[in-house]
Amino acid sequence: MLEELIHVILPPIIAAIELVGIFVVTTGAILGFYHYIMNLVRRDHYSVKYELANSMATGLEFKMAAEILKTVLVRDLNELLILGSIILLRALLSFLIHFEMRETQRGEETAGE
Repeated sequence: MLEELIHVILPPIIAAIELVGIFVVTTGAILGFYHYIMNLVRRDHYSVKYELANSMATGLEFKMAAEILKTVLVRDLNELLILGSIILLRALLSFLIHFEMRETQRGEETAGE
């Protein structure tokens, strides 16, 4: 009974969380492009790279949350290996993005001194 309920309720929740992640990345890319154009026009020094990396990291977190929820629906070892690989790749991407954000922030702090 509970397992059937989970299989009915969970897919729409997973889809909604994935859509939120897609929305976050898309919004961040659009805002990043807007600020990039404004930097060119006004000669500002707004950190477009940091803003874009932040939105990508946040979007990846939502996507990973959806993948973790998908593990509840796994039926065999093959599916679990695929989901585990996806989660591992997304975690690695998230780590690299956070590393890049930290380096960008350090570069801006040393440039401001």
